[in-house]
Amino acid sequence: MQISRSPHRHLILAASIGNLLEWYDFTIYALFARYIGKAVFPVSDGFSQLTQSLLVFGLGTVARPLGAVIMGLYADLHGRRKALSLTCILMGAGAALIVVDPPYAYMGRLSIFVLCCARLLQGICAGGEIGSAAAFLNEQSPVHQRGLSGSYLQATMGFSNMMGAGVATVLTGFLSDTQLYAWGWRLPFAIGLAIIPVGIYLRRSVLTDAPPAGAAPRRKEILRELFTKYRRNIVLAACISILWASAPYSLIIYLPLYMQNSFGVSAHASYVAFMSGNVALVAGSLVAGWLADRIGPWRMLCCSALALAIMPLLITAALPHGPGLAATIAVETGLCGFVALYVGAAPLGIASLFPRHVRASGIAIGYNAAMTVFGGFAPAFLSMMAVRAHMALAPALYVTLTSIPAIVATILAARRFVQPEA
Repeated sequence: MQISRSPHRHLILAASIGNLLEWYDFTIYALFARYIGKAVFPVSDGFSQLTQSLLVFGLGTVARPLGAVIMGLYADLHGRRKALSLTCILMGAGAALIVVDPPYAYMGRLSIFVLCCARLLQGICAGGEIGSAAAFLNEQSPVHQRGLSGSYLQATMGFSNMMGAGVATVLTGFLSDTQLYAWGWRLPFAIGLAIIPVGIYLRRSVLTDAPPAGAAPRRKEILRELFTKYRRNIVLAACISILWASAPYSLIIYLPLYMQNSFGVSAHASYVAFMSGNVALVAGSLVAGWLADRIGPWRMLCCSALALAIMPLLITAALPHGPGLAATIAVETGLCGFVALYVGAAPLGIASLFPRHVRASGIAIGYNAAMTVFGGFAPAFLSMMAVRAHMALAPALYVTLTSIPAIVATILAARRFVQPEA
């Protein structure tokens, strides 16, 4: 499972670093949502502030379709490198707004407005990131390594989650709750902001590609072709992406809060288990990409979607209240591992649905249509279901339901996919 050429490894790193930074921002927001809620929203009961904070977290997904169209078209018209460099700059702008956002006690509703703007900006760049990065890796990789190359996009999600959990573990260990509520929650975003220049440098110095050859396509022509010739492929990509969106947000991003609220796990223990689970996410994603190169993405996606429909329910149903650290680590590792087997093969799958000249736009639109509805708002929805409706199995049930369209889509997509280019 090794990428053979050093220049190719550099391309993977440059293409994936934006995805790492995107998921890092999303992860630390979820991990520090309680502190952000009390700092930015008016005084209320803790659950209401947490719910409001998670709703703003989901607000970033509202801007994803806009980012998908704008950045996807930009990548197809002007090249992947320029689009990926621009998304990195926008990520930094969103993180900077969160770092300097004044508390509600000082600025009132303006603090909420700044936070919403930051999440919308992050949503725009996130909407364009996956399409450009997945298209670039698919096009720049050898045919027999495209699945493994694309799986690094999901492996970087595991690395970003570990970074976020590591930062959360250190801060909760060294700062008091008073310090965290006052200013400590800003530090993780400042750390992410410091990494942005590295991403911009890598993308501008390492990535090289060109727009499609021949007469320059126009925006309207790309969109017209996508929604006429490839409209069914967009629907298939969206259905495949429903599980790609729901499973990570429900069983990975929301997992530490879920274990604390529903099973009485301490914050520190949930963060330690979260880090262990994301080791399985990294390894499992790479294994899934490697297998997708050998057995095909559709077989891999269909089998892993079936596993996600069943295993999370069995695992969480067997978990008692107040489990020990070993049990918590085992559960989070198992859940992250099953998610990895699906999301690691997904980039190759949806990239195979579109030809090069519309690939970035097609991936971005299909993926973000699903992400907007089934991804970002999942933590807020599941938090309400778990606490108010006392549904401890809500995340697993949610993943089971969203696995159904994914299974159907992978079966249908196997008959429609575009042959890989040599």
